[in-house]
Amino acid sequence: MTSYSPAEAAAQSGFSIDTLRYYEREGILPRIERSAGGRRVYSEGDLWMLGFLRCLRDTGMSIEQLRRYGELSRDDTTMPERVALLEEHAASIRARIAELGAVLTRVEEKADWYRGELRRTEDKTS
Repeated sequence: MTSYSPAEAAAQSGFSIDTLRYYEREGILPRIERSAGGRRVYSEGDLWMLGFLRCLRDTGMSIEQLRRYGELSRDDTTMPERVALLEEHAASIRARIAELGAVLTRVEEKADWYRGELRRTEDKTS
């Protein structure tokens, strides 16, 4: 079994070492195994979880929701609750995508307007 130091886990996950400790302390991550010397040792499963937590965080999941997901993921009987939590988050992402789509349309319309103004200015000077 491959194991990773905190620095390696941080590098692979994109989280800082402080964030890894915070996530463990807050129950977002399960308890991380320790070496004989007491140092944290991350497994492949831990890195997978960190990757998924990164996805959730990058898509706007709150710390409270991350904590809830972490708690639920430690109990095999909570799959329905995990599905519900992830479906709720997916709906939130879809709403944000729709909002961004509307904003993108406005920005593109304004850029088109400016391009039109530039063409009119160029036509006058030609």
